[in-house]
Amino acid sequence: MPRAESRARAAVDAFRDAREGAVFLAPSGAMGGDLLRQCGITPEIVSQPDKTTTPADTQATVRAMLAAGADLIVFAGGDGTARDVCALVGCDLPVVGVPAGVKIHSSVYAKRPREAGVLVRSYIQGKVKKFREAEVLDIDEDAFRRGVVSARLFGYMRVPDDSRCMQDRKSASVRKDAFERDAMAAWVVDNMQRGALYLIGSGSTTKAVMDRLGLPSTLLGVDAVSNGRLLARDMTEAQILERLDAFPPARRFLVVTVIGGQGHIFGRGNQQLSPAVLHQIPKENVIVIAAPSKMAELFGKSLLTDTGDPALDEKFTGYLPVLTGYGRKIMARVS
Repeated sequence: MPRAESRARAAVDAFRDAREGAVFLAPSGAMGGDLLRQCGITPEIVSQPDKTTTPADTQATVRAMLAAGADLIVFAGGDGTARDVCALVGCDLPVVGVPAGVKIHSSVYAKRPREAGVLVRSYIQGKVKKFREAEVLDIDEDAFRRGVVSARLFGYMRVPDDSRCMQDRKSASVRKDAFERDAMAAWVVDNMQRGALYLIGSGSTTKAVMDRLGLPSTLLGVDAVSNGRLLARDMTEAQILERLDAFPPARRFLVVTVIGGQGHIFGRGNQQLSPAVLHQIPKENVIVIAAPSKMAELFGKSLLTDTGDPALDEKFTGYLPVLTGYGRKIMARVS
């Protein structure tokens, strides 16, 4: 289901009490105007998109904002939206992205919607003094057809230089990780319990588990396995919930990986694992696997959750074991 409105609202909630003295430009309707009014902000309407919006509406709005003299552009979406904005803005104007899409590899997005709002608030108050160029990335379709999830560079935009709020770029998998992926997959398969449900999350690291089982998999989806058999591929949230109902809580397991360079374990590329799903899986049954090089790229930074449910994010706050080899684990902080 579309998440842009609810996540944009979380961002607006973080800056609306600092709105005095600022002029807000927005498209009409669901692309921004309605939400701002609901939050007590009266915008100047610069474009009139149709009810069903397209990338052309995004670009028409950006053109209108540039013509109206915008100082900062704030947008909610994923990598496709970032590409649409970048094509017109480049590094000429600072931007802040509110993460609301499925693919969010680009480092023009904040870690969570609230952090995006905090940055906008700081900008309005004149507290943002430094900016940096951030990559706009999207899935490399050629690599994806070869079974590799990799990001392709499409350009750069200027963002606030704030490592607390802005996410880093997604790093690509490297060939040297293949041995470690195989070792982690072997450990997961060797320790699978009979009569239990295993949800296998998206990514090339978790795909190694399916390869070890000799089962077809969905590179960017969520698959279900029990007793070495494939139950379902590329499930929706509703389909996952239906599968969970057939197993007691202690027999529900989830295998996920870490987004390289960013540190997210939930909220990036695995939105099928919704709050409704994650609330039904015991925290101790969440198996996080990541190659040592992927963890090293984080330089000691925390793993991140961005589920859209503050109580659920709090549930995972603390420390989680991360499998980095056959039976080899490290404790990683989650925030």
